[in-house]
Amino acid sequence: MALSNNVIGAINFVAMLLSIPIIGAGIWLATEPDNSCVKILQWPVIILGILFLVVGIAGFVGAFWRIPWLLISYLIAMLVLIVLLAALVVFIYMVTIKGSGHLEPSRSYLEYHLDDFSGWLRRRVRSPWKWDRIRSCLSSTNMCGELNQSYRMAQDFFNAHISPLESGCCKPPTQCGYTFVNPTYWISPINNAADMDCLQWSNDQTQLCFNCDSCKAGLLANLKKEWRRTDIILLITLVALISVYLIGCCAFRNAKTEDLFRKYKQGYT
Repeated sequence: MALSNNVIGAINFVAMLLSIPIIGAGIWLATEPDNSCVKILQWPVIILGILFLVVGIAGFVGAFWRIPWLLISYLIAMLVLIVLLAALVVFIYMVTIKGSGHLEPSRSYLEYHLDDFSGWLRRRVRSPWKWDRIRSCLSSTNMCGELNQSYRMAQDFFNAHISPLESGCCKPPTQCGYTFVNPTYWISPINNAADMDCLQWSNDQTQLCFNCDSCKAGLLANLKKEWRRTDIILLITLVALISVYLIGCCAFRNAKTEDLFRKYKQGYT
């Protein structure tokens, strides 16, 4: 019984450690400028990681002090959390399965269209009041100003591999036919009615293309890339947690079996 409890305690300690990559993934998302403006995924991930940590501590205490009801509660709670984590992994994969960039002639960077992304993600940026808050947050960053410092010549900029967010928000869409002056200042063509985003572009450094659908699409492309990385971390952690949980169940069952044999022997003698 003591040996099984020690095994269960060690397993619970591993489960506590496995909460760290979940919490870390949420904190990493929270530090990214685009995710900090949107505020969708980071808190659910962080909260789920904290719950895994709390449940792991409870299981460790239950094993160390041999508290059966606490161990049973641990196994039930851990199963629920594993199901929630699996659901989150599947959800992230499903909402990020769509959406990819498009090549434009003589450009190294990609451009993005809002309709390419999943309906759930589009709804996060389509609402005017939601986008006003996100736009204000994005425009307060220095991401577009940094492009002016990095690229002075048109060809250097056209050959640059800029981020989806910079591509969508800091410059007009290529199809509009604007003439490059610097990355955030462009001369308007005679006819710029090719797309509504062409009319939305402004050389005002506080406006740029932050009202464009291309900016929303660039934001979603950035989110997709970061969420996919997070999903990989969560998937690996999920597999490890399932393995630890199954080992813990076996150890708990062995401990209960040993306890029954001990009581039977005591009664027999």
